[in-house]
Amino acid sequence: MRLNKVDQNRSRIYMSTQSVDLGVVNLELPQLNLPLAIDQRIAPQSPYAGLIFDCDGTLADTLPVHFRAWQAALSQYGAALVEDWFHKRTGLTALEFIQEFNQTFGYTIDQHQLDAERQEHFSRLIHQVREVPAVAAIARMNYGKVPMAVASNGQRSVVESTLETIQLRSLFNTIVTLNDVESGKPAPQMFLLAAERMGVAPQDCIVYEDSDLGLEAARRAGMQWIDVRILERTL
Repeated sequence: MRLNKVDQNRSRIYMSTQSVDLGVVNLELPQLNLPLAIDQRIAPQSPYAGLIFDCDGTLADTLPVHFRAWQAALSQYGAALVEDWFHKRTGLTALEFIQEFNQTFGYTIDQHQLDAERQEHFSRLIHQVREVPAVAAIARMNYGKVPMAVASNGQRSVVESTLETIQLRSLFNTIVTLNDVESGKPAPQMFLLAAERMGVAPQDCIVYEDSDLGLEAARRAGMQWIDVRILERTL
């Protein structure tokens, strides 16, 4: 026994007690607003009125890509970069990194030239960068609820490109980089400027960081902080 007949956009659905023929009709399922899975080890604890995220190693898993970019740039000068030495200097600005490399290994490589070459290599590899899922989930969960900023020791062009690559740029109205301040981390200016632009008191901000220099900057700024390196440890 035929129960009903629907004619829509020349596609017919016949429903019977024996069978259902869906034909070529496109059935759209409702969007489900499922809660994001939040790692409680880095979940922000109330009260807080603003969140500030570092970029490299915090929101974005850029360190492997940065390492390859530095390797490629330094190889042009016959210099080799050891991965362990590189990782121990996470958080330094590019110019500070080059200065320490020159001093440690006896090179006299021009800092600005090497940094420009390193940025060129990074731009060619940037498609390999991925988000850090647990930290990105915190940012998405808080989007539209509290002001959020990114504060990075990197150059603005690199930070902006990185956030665009991992599709998080639209979450942040405030981006503060080394181009905006006289001194990078561990000086507190970068975080204080981010708080000022967000309109949030420093003591009401939580900072997400992955380096000792960044955490020191947060302390000096009088802010709460969360060290995302805890994610590297097993539960």
